Amino acid sequence: MRRVGAIASLIFAGLLLAGAARAADRYFMTSDGVRLHYTEAGRGRTVVMVPGWTMPAWIFEAQIRAFSQTYRVVAFDPRSQGDSEVADTGHDPWRRGQDIGELIDRLGPDPVLLVGWSLGVLDSLAYVHEHGDRHVAGLVLVDNSVGEDPAPSASGAGSARPARRGAKLPKLSRPEEMRRFVDGMFLRPQPRPWLERLTEACLRTPPAAASALRSYPVPRSFWKEAVYSTDHPVLYVVRPTWAGQAFNLANHHPNAESVVMEGVGHALFVDDPGRFDRVVEAFIHRRVWP
Repeated sequence: MRRVGAIASLIFAGLLLAGAARAADRYFMTSDGVRLHYTEAGRGRTVVMVPGWTMPAWIFEAQIRAFSQTYRVVAFDPRSQGDSEVADTGHDPWRRGQDIGELIDRLGPDPVLLVGWSLGVLDSLAYVHEHGDRHVAGLVLVDNSVGEDPAPSASGAGSARPARRGAKLPKLSRPEEMRRFVDGMFLRPQPRPWLERLTEACLRTPPAAASALRSYPVPRSFWKEAVYSTDHPVLYVVRPTWAGQAFNLANHHPNAESVVMEGVGHALFVDDPGRFDRVVEAFIHRRVWP
């Protein structure tokens, strides 16, 4: 049964990408010797997409299909995620930010639109914090805190980590915990074979690496410094969980705007790809590459 589901999910992914420009798998070696993967499709200005905690780049498959009609889309697998090499070290914001920088350097001299979702928001901001914004035309930050006020609640709402409710519940196996985490990212029904494929991809990240990625050793001010350090356009797309931060960022950052999407889960670009893509496309035309 699992084999049938896997085949069905591959067919689903293939159909979804069929309308996109031809996609190619590419790899590069980082300065610390880790082989990282990205998918490239389309031509034109470059859009780089960075996924969340343990997620593979192909979770952006709808965006690859849509944006590769007009842009060169690069969907990145961070170290120990997706089809990238499982690394022994480097599961921290400084190394992950440097990985993004080395990818951007490889893509050519023109500035890119950097799109980060969930943990990808933090990795993208770590890159800007440590390396500046000279190679960035704009930022799209999707559904995670950016260090603005108000601070996240103690419940961790909107975070990219699985939570086990109730102290007396039996400990779940790692596959079951990840399966519940993946299912919990969506408010709208997704195909079960696709969800199982996504869960299996997330389980590829080893437990020690996954734990390190959930607990970056920096204060909230680190992310706020990063987002306010750039004067390039910033789009902050979030659920109501982060509405307070969205309001403050749009009002305090001279070149930022925010959109709050309701009725969607944490993977809001999967739950409502049409609306998400229209918001990003309008931002690009209005602010990034008018």
